[in-house]
Amino acid sequence: MVREEILRLKQYANEKIIGQEGLVDRLLIAILADGHLLVEGAPGLAKTRAIKVIGEGIEGDFHRIQFTPDLLPADLTGTDIYRPQDGSFKFQRGPLFHNLILADEINRAPAKVQSALLEAMAERQITVGSETYILPEVFLVMATQNPLEQEGTYPLPEAQLDRFLMHVRVDYPNAENERSILQLTRGEARCRPGESMAMVNPVSQASLLEARLAVLDTFLADNLESYLVEIVLATREAGRYGDDISGWIQYGGSPRASMALDRCARAYAWLNDRDFVTPEDIQIIAPDVLRHRIILSFEAEAEGVTTDQCVEELIKRIAVP
Repeated sequence: MVREEILRLKQYANEKIIGQEGLVDRLLIAILADGHLLVEGAPGLAKTRAIKVIGEGIEGDFHRIQFTPDLLPADLTGTDIYRPQDGSFKFQRGPLFHNLILADEINRAPAKVQSALLEAMAERQITVGSETYILPEVFLVMATQNPLEQEGTYPLPEAQLDRFLMHVRVDYPNAENERSILQLTRGEARCRPGESMAMVNPVSQASLLEARLAVLDTFLADNLESYLVEIVLATREAGRYGDDISGWIQYGGSPRASMALDRCARAYAWLNDRDFVTPEDIQIIAPDVLRHRIILSFEAEAEGVTTDQCVEELIKRIAVP
């Protein structure tokens, strides 16, 4: 059964990535919901390791791109190479033609590079000159941001942020998990060079596509669908839920937020071995779906209000069906 394969991949990833169960869940949700992930966290919190391990657990290829200020769009998409022997041009594919992409420190790249990535994420294709090239059907971009260093960075525009299915924040592991990390890394250090960490039976791309269809079939009751939509609408009309929060949000989530919350809630329920969505599924996943789609007002920023506080407060005030 396809769900058993995905749950086996989840268990494998959690054994290799200790203390970041939430990140593993969100990565799998992004794959099942056919979206992309923006991950924010301090260095050393297993962001790169997470997508690499997931890549080893599925039939597909993984590529890491280190974003720097001197990066060019062709460094991502590829370019036409001139062949002097016959006077023709041949397209040399860039690193975006892989299944799993790690865009490391994406906010260090200039706008032209970010826009090239935007087309790939939104349209699942790359245009070079007059030619358009289709990307793989299983295609995930996990972009990372370092919240500690802002010098030499280019903030992502709202249009590109909206293309990410979720914005996930990762934190430090607790003491018990950190000891387990030490034991795991010591064991891996004893492995001989070239020994693989990959799963014995990786999940095939056909199984992933089948799992996506199963996620779409996960039951969402009509009253819960209305509840889901009301949460997104509340980010646009926060004043309906209290005068104290009426001026917090300048711009709320677009209809793309409703679609993302719908897909992610279904995927979260399916990953937890259920064929139906509960209100808790929607509430748990809503902050990751909405935090990057809300633009706070100047007054809210002056008061130290965060987008997470906005979402949390709105969920508290919306009646659960």
